[in-house]
Amino acid sequence: MPAGPARQPHIPEPVAALAGEQPLRPVWENELGGLTFEIGSGVDRYFVKWAPAASGIDLDAEAARMSWASVFTPVPRVLDQGADDTGRWMSISPVPGDSAVADRWRRDPATAVKAIGKGLRALHDALPVDTCPFSWSNEDRVADARARASAGLVDPQRWHPVHRSLSLQQALDVLGDAPPIDRAVVCHGDACAPNTILTAAGHWSGHVDLGALGVADRWADLAVATWSTQWNFGRGWESRLLASYGVQSDPVRTRFYRLLWDLGP
Repeated sequence: MPAGPARQPHIPEPVAALAGEQPLRPVWENELGGLTFEIGSGVDRYFVKWAPAASGIDLDAEAARMSWASVFTPVPRVLDQGADDTGRWMSISPVPGDSAVADRWRRDPATAVKAIGKGLRALHDALPVDTCPFSWSNEDRVADARARASAGLVDPQRWHPVHRSLSLQQALDVLGDAPPIDRAVVCHGDACAPNTILTAAGHWSGHVDLGALGVADRWADLAVATWSTQWNFGRGWESRLLASYGVQSDPVRTRFYRLLWDLGP
């Protein structure tokens, strides 16, 4: 399930130190306690991502992926990184524009969803599969889901209601029969609506939150991107996203990759 804008969270000491006397604004909080802050204003603004020490969020992995992807497509640049006993932080450059779930785009979902689809297609077309050093394959993810299930780290009560009729073993059995790959691309890894940035004119300008970026079937992204339109804009927008991406719906792959998403960390 999606996270949301941060609501006056505690400001970690390293983030406060980075900001100094500059304006500091919390902008996002994920389900694992990771926080994103905007520091500064105007052309001097930048963002800081902070992950609690026990969260399991790997900012180093995200930094490596952003640095690789930035050669080919608009993503943030890593400006600095650091850590202390409480967690890790990473400062990054802004991507021009606002999140596709900013208030103005929630009021204009037709524009936002079209831009999300076009942006995701552009990302998939731009990133070179043959030289990508990162994987997000269903084989790797299913193996991780099985390991986490064996360790008691998968909670079916957190799944989307559409999956809660399945037992954990039934879900794992379904994931053992993956559909053939439609098209291998370098996937974003978290193609939810908030991670596409839109210009004031309503065109995509880049992507953020690339911690899981890697080679996979494009439906690993498309299944979640279309699902995210329900969470952020309501029902009825999935076909518009697929049309702007340039693909027909694929119910089999969509069901598989949504279930795989639910069993993820």
